[in-house]
Amino acid sequence: MTQIFSDCARCPFNISERLCRNANGKAPDFCPTRDLSKLTKESLKIYKKDEYAEFARQASIQEAEGYADKELGYAKVRPAKTRIEEIAEFAEKMKYKRLGLAFCVGLHREARTVVEIYSARGFEVVSVICKTGCSDKELIGLKDNQKIVKNEPEAMCNPILQAIVLNEAKTDFNILLGLCVGHDSLFLKKAAAPCTVLAVKDRVLGHNPLAAVYNAESYYRSLK
Repeated sequence: MTQIFSDCARCPFNISERLCRNANGKAPDFCPTRDLSKLTKESLKIYKKDEYAEFARQASIQEAEGYADKELGYAKVRPAKTRIEEIAEFAEKMKYKRLGLAFCVGLHREARTVVEIYSARGFEVVSVICKTGCSDKELIGLKDNQKIVKNEPEAMCNPILQAIVLNEAKTDFNILLGLCVGHDSLFLKKAAAPCTVLAVKDRVLGHNPLAAVYNAESYYRSLK
C-alpha cells in the first residue's frame, strides 16, 4: 500500500472550510489533521515542557499583537508591525538580554543598523560576520575553479564558527541576517540558543525571495 504523505500546500478547500481551521471542516485524502491525530497529541505534550511552554505562549501572543483593528473582526484586521519590531518585542516578552546576530558580509551595513536598533532598545548585541576566522575555502575541499574569484585565496563562510562564537557568548536569542542557503542550515544545527530569521539571502531580488513566487505565473514562469 502506497503511503500518503501530508500535502497541505495542495489542499483544495478554502481556508475557512479546512479541517485544520474548523472542527467540522473538510479534509482531502492527505490531511494530517484528520489522519495524524496521534502526532498532534504528541506535539501538545511537548508544549507542556518548561523549555517550550512559555516560548510558545509568548510567540502566539506576539502573533496576535502584530495585527491592528482586531475589534472589527477577522476580515478587517490589518498588519501593524514589521518583523524587526516583532523580534525585539518577542525578546522583551521572553526577558532576553543578550541577542546574537549572525550576518553575511554582503549585509554588513544592514547589520550595523540592526545592532543600533536593538541596542537602542536596551539589548546587548553580539554580532559575528560570516567570514570570521579567515579560513580558506580549500580547507573544506573547494577547488580553485569552484571559488567566486579564481587564482587567489578566498575566505570561506564559517557559519559553524559563527554559532560557536555566539554559544561562547551565551546569547539568549540568535538572529540570522542574510546567511546563504546551506550556511544558514549549518548555523541552526550548531547554535545552542533559540534562533529566528530577520532576512534571508536572495542576491537577485534584494533579499526578497517571495518576489519570484509572486511572479511565478509571469516573469518567473521559467521556474515551473
